[in-house]
Amino acid sequence: MSRLVKYLYSAAVYGFLYLPLAIMAVYSFNASKFSLSWKGFTLDWYIRLWDNASLMEAALRSLSVAAMSATIASIIGTLAAFILYQYTFPGRKVLFAGLFVMMMSPDIVIGISLLLLFLALQLPLGFWTLLMAHVTLSVPFVATTVYSRFKGFEGDVIEAARDLGAGDYQVFRHIVLPLITPAVIAGWLLSFTLSLDDVMISFFTTGPTYEVLPLRIYSMVRLGIKPDVNALCVVMMAITVAAVIISRQLLKEKN
Repeated sequence: MSRLVKYLYSAAVYGFLYLPLAIMAVYSFNASKFSLSWKGFTLDWYIRLWDNASLMEAALRSLSVAAMSATIASIIGTLAAFILYQYTFPGRKVLFAGLFVMMMSPDIVIGISLLLLFLALQLPLGFWTLLMAHVTLSVPFVATTVYSRFKGFEGDVIEAARDLGAGDYQVFRHIVLPLITPAVIAGWLLSFTLSLDDVMISFFTTGPTYEVLPLRIYSMVRLGIKPDVNALCVVMMAITVAAVIISRQLLKEKN
């Protein structure tokens, strides 16, 4: 009886989480344009995505910002994790706690604070402000992911390299980096999905002349949910799920 209750509880939780996504995916193949009633199976909405020039432009912008911000965040986050793991200095605990504060802060708070910063610095809102905002969003996730990998291997390897005359750069380049590469890649993929899916921070930190895909979807949904919106969301969901699966596999292999 207790096992049955556990199964029913698990089914209810997963159903609550994933049933809306399943419904959205199903109706992305619906031949009806304005009705939720099923009118037949079609792939026209996915085909039409490629014919929408403004939508493809927004998608390319989102992919470029996501790739660049993930790369920069991976570099900064990896170096931050190495410093936090390897060295003891005043303010280390405060810096480490600050990473978790950023991770737990609401997106609207981060977005408004960054907007105020950019306005104070008189930076025009657009590509560069959006890129800096997404790097700020992603660095804590990369740092904590890589730091957890540091905690998984013995520090004697680093000490042995130092005893043999290796400097800090040589230790990091030839010993540390190969060991943490799966975690760095996982952090990059996580940062990529965070940037690609972000709406709130992008809303505050990008200008009216630089529209990215999440904001484009938001503006389309305000006019009513159509099958082409469903199809676009399914494509984004597939990219996100693939990135998450790959990152989890990379972390699983080395842990």
